[in-house]
Amino acid sequence: MELATLEAKESALFPTYSRHPLTFVRGEGSRLWDDQGNVYLDFMSGLAVCNLGHVPPQVKQSVEEQLGRLWHVSNLFQSPQQETLAKLLADHSCTDLAFFCNSGAEANEAAIKLARRYAQRVQGKERYEIVTFEKSFHGRTLATLTATGQDKVKDGFYPLPEGFAYARYNEIESVEACINERTAAVMLELVQGESGVHPANPAFVRELALLCQERELLLIVDEVQTGMGRTGKLFAYEHYGIEPDIVTLAKGLASGLPVGAMLGKRKLREAFTPGSHASTFGGSPLAMAAGIATLRAMLDERLPERAAAAGRYAMRRLAAELQHATLVKMVRGLGLLIGIELDRPVEPFIRELQRKGLLVLPGGPYVIRFMPNLYVAHDEIDEAVKRLADALSQASDK
Repeated sequence: MELATLEAKESALFPTYSRHPLTFVRGEGSRLWDDQGNVYLDFMSGLAVCNLGHVPPQVKQSVEEQLGRLWHVSNLFQSPQQETLAKLLADHSCTDLAFFCNSGAEANEAAIKLARRYAQRVQGKERYEIVTFEKSFHGRTLATLTATGQDKVKDGFYPLPEGFAYARYNEIESVEACINERTAAVMLELVQGESGVHPANPAFVRELALLCQERELLLIVDEVQTGMGRTGKLFAYEHYGIEPDIVTLAKGLASGLPVGAMLGKRKLREAFTPGSHASTFGGSPLAMAAGIATLRAMLDERLPERAAAAGRYAMRRLAAELQHATLVKMVRGLGLLIGIELDRPVEPFIRELQRKGLLVLPGGPYVIRFMPNLYVAHDEIDEAVKRLADALSQASDK
């Protein structure tokens, strides 16, 4: 398959993305079509956004109906759509309240603000520090990139906001060493996706939850990538038998429309009072229509369970097809968030897989990520694994 080439001309866009030379014009289910008529099997899902596949009909119908009624009025008025989605999320999580915004970074920013305000205004303590983890990723705003435990996203943005400490992932002693009288919360991903698909150790997570309870610290779980069925549960924290105080969501919540959500326990209501936080476009009628339809489809069709089964199947197929691939160091993951670690940089393989009609993501420099939609069929998994095995075999032969 030949990749499309872009005209050599200066773009009017800031060059903040290293874009692949592909332009997609149509999507359906697990497939994308480019402007040259080539078809691709999509195992990126728009960075874990299109969890129901491309242009899911139930979401499309809901959004089209809302388009004909109302687009925007502002959060100064009642929002039945927000109330509906908030209730659905509360009924199917360990949380009670929701704040809607437009992205994962905004959801994490809200969580950071809520943790500080709860400590200072409700607990009456001068706490403001958040403990996060090395190799984590929490967003691109100044606060969330500071929360991120990777220096590469901070380059050129100094001075950064104070109030963050970084513990080593899966090491409870490291967390304890970071906690002091200024600590308000601990924030973690249960699978560190951007740095290579590293699931948290269950014993560590349970110890961390207990530590937060003992020290009266809020536990924030960033589910921007892992939420909405991606790991085989509606929320990744369900695998670990814990109840976070705050959960953040985005990506898969509205099938591609911009939406983020910060969910919290009822005790946090007093901290976010009128005027303390806001978002002009957050929770728009269009985004809420998409979110309601997306979540109902996941629940009605039991898609998290389907993702769990598909993930197990994918792991078996990868183990069988890659057992003799000397380039492969490890395959790991949870549900349909899977990382294939190689002994060399993966970028050339990602380009080669594009030529073979398969779209995948890196997870750090040495890991290929598989993140298909939750409806993915076994034959589509077979197809993806076969193309990956062929690409690795060709590299080994060379």
